[in-house]
Amino acid sequence: MMGLNQDGISIARQCELLGISRSGYYYQSVGVSQEDLACMRLLDEVFTKHPYFGSRRLRDELGAQGHPLGRDHVRRLMRYMGLSTRRGV
Repeated sequence: MMGLNQDGISIARQCELLGISRSGYYYQSVGVSQEDLACMRLLDEVFTKHPYFGSRRLRDELGAQGHPLGRDHVRRLMRYMGLSTRRGV
């Protein structure tokens, strides 16, 4: 039978037992592009020098250095890298 493993348990049943969706079972991560890695290196340099810069200032700084990104893209990279500004500290 299709969809059964060696023990005779279907993929759907296995996913149900594990509490994950079938699409989650088949999902394969794409990874991070070389362009994003380069932007993250630059973002890290700028953020290290200016930890109080928010996503807008970082976007402007990266754009001035030849990496035009949108604010949402910068925010996504910041979340991925675990960067956040501390306001009022």
